[in-house]
Amino acid sequence: MILIADSGSTKTEWQLIANGKPYKNFRTSGINPYYQQKEDIINRLQTELIPQINPLSVNKVFFYGAGCGSEQQKNIITNTLSAFFAESDISVNSDILGASRALFGKEKGIVCILGTGSGSCYYDGKNITEQIPSLGFILGDEGSGAWIGKKMITDYLRGDMPLQCIDIIKSEFDINKENILKQVNHGSLPGTYLAQFARFISNHTYNSYFFRLIYDSFAMFAEKYIIRYKNYENKTCGFVGSVAFHNRVVLKNVSEYYGFRISRLLKAPMEGLIKYHNTD
Repeated sequence: MILIADSGSTKTEWQLIANGKPYKNFRTSGINPYYQQKEDIINRLQTELIPQINPLSVNKVFFYGAGCGSEQQKNIITNTLSAFFAESDISVNSDILGASRALFGKEKGIVCILGTGSGSCYYDGKNITEQIPSLGFILGDEGSGAWIGKKMITDYLRGDMPLQCIDIIKSEFDINKENILKQVNHGSLPGTYLAQFARFISNHTYNSYFFRLIYDSFAMFAEKYIIRYKNYENKTCGFVGSVAFHNRVVLKNVSEYYGFRISRLLKAPMEGLIKYHNTD
């Protein structure tokens, strides 16, 4: 059997494939070697993954993850998985390569991620040939759930939004300045904490403030991650991620303004990865 993993800081989706067909799908906590120690990752696999499957039945493991951009971080995941899947061939790659394969397979295009984090690359159908670094939610990740949540929380704490919006937020969340600063400055996954507000904002785009917040965030993404590619107008763009999916109408408006073409849009990459590895 083949085991495919699509992992972010929030959650990891796992898919078993048997005889060329999807066999079992399940989720565990997120795995990100940039934020987590090896011991923590081992513990998560031991308690959440192994009870779901028989490692001896798996021949190949394809792991795509956030925080797996460098060889050092890839090796952390490879070595950790090897402790459980000793008889399996293990391949660990970045989430952006996973998104590329899910969206375009063996075709070429501009690959865009808009989920908890954000990023883009140009994929030639086999390899990533150009990539603009996302830099994480503190320095970058423009347009992502963390970016959108950070902007809303900042406006909320400073009172830089209509009173109606402040009342809407208060009715939905039990938050205060001290708790927010504690989560952002001392929490284990501050980007994930901020990104939780993105879905709330997506559900309130009938309000002009929340619509403008999403629109401006996507416009920033376009300027930082799309229009910098040469001849971007003549290339197709694919998007993957819940933030892009749930705000696809706003994203279409932004694409029309900046002149880029969206050919594919996926909420999550797993469906495309199943197809890719079944035809690889």
